[in-house]
Amino acid sequence: MQRQIPARPIDEILREKQSFDCIIDVRAPAEFLEDHIPGAINLPVLDDLERAEVGTLYKQVDPFTARKRGAALTSANIAKHLATLSDHPRDWRPLVYCWRGGQRSGSMALVLNEIGWPVTLLQGGYKAYRRELQATLPEHIARLDFRVLAGPTGCGKTEILKKMADTGFQVLDLEALAQHRGSLLGAEPGAPQPSQKYFDSLLFEALCRMRSDQPVWVESESSKVGEIHLPKALFARLTQAPALALECPANARAEFSLAAYQHLTLDPERTLALIDKLAFRHSKEQLHLWRTQLEAADWFSLCESLLTQHYDPAYRRSQKRLQITAHYALSSPGHLEPGLKRHLEADF
Repeated sequence: MQRQIPARPIDEILREKQSFDCIIDVRAPAEFLEDHIPGAINLPVLDDLERAEVGTLYKQVDPFTARKRGAALTSANIAKHLATLSDHPRDWRPLVYCWRGGQRSGSMALVLNEIGWPVTLLQGGYKAYRRELQATLPEHIARLDFRVLAGPTGCGKTEILKKMADTGFQVLDLEALAQHRGSLLGAEPGAPQPSQKYFDSLLFEALCRMRSDQPVWVESESSKVGEIHLPKALFARLTQAPALALECPANARAEFSLAAYQHLTLDPERTLALIDKLAFRHSKEQLHLWRTQLEAADWFSLCESLLTQHYDPAYRRSQKRLQITAHYALSSPGHLEPGLKRHLEADF
């Protein structure tokens, strides 16, 4: 007798996500790239071109012809995917989903079930997951107690937050999720930003793990991190949360920034193009000075000037929206020094 394949709702799936050995997204690669459940792998039963072909047949010929072609393509693709899954033991527990929890995921699940693996379907598919995210993300934002780590560029806030996380603080690293350091020069080399929807998914997953009985530390950000928009509810909470402002001399911050942004010194033409984008805010004389420093490879002077003439004024403007309740003078950028750690543990 064929074992029935269970289909479970998204709220149960998210609560018990760790009980699955693998999450399989069988949608086309373009769908997967735009967004997916974090941790899922993509085993498409139809690739992008095949999906378009079947869709065209459905609209221009008839549904029966489309289903025949879709079944042939799906069978061939599932057969290929089985080669990558064949080493899994009998008790391997996969979760499978597609767009709406229909034919694509059902086809894959049927084969996995016939082999004998205890497969589960996500009821409603990706659409159910996306609806759950949109409905409950504001609730997670509201239930958490945020603290903001502020300070001018070059203080090493990101590095301090990483060390805080290593020592037991709850930390939400928005720049890591967005793959961007949050400024015009902040693009991570070789690491394109995720789509807005996938950033939302990564944020949702991170917030779901956070405990409400402990503060959540977040670096001060604008409403956008690169091209990624923060949820309005989160940005509002961060502007209302208590903030600790770090302080550090410009020359120390320049040295630290040069090491952190070393890739910009290796591609002067790209760096010059980024500096030219600052023309909307600075005089021709200032831009000429920066170009001259770059052409002379006077990286320290360029970095210190960018900090004091561009980033520091922007930081001072941003302070007006923060609830800064304490200050701390760093001995050196990027270090979770004992005095700072005690300050943080005391909730300043």
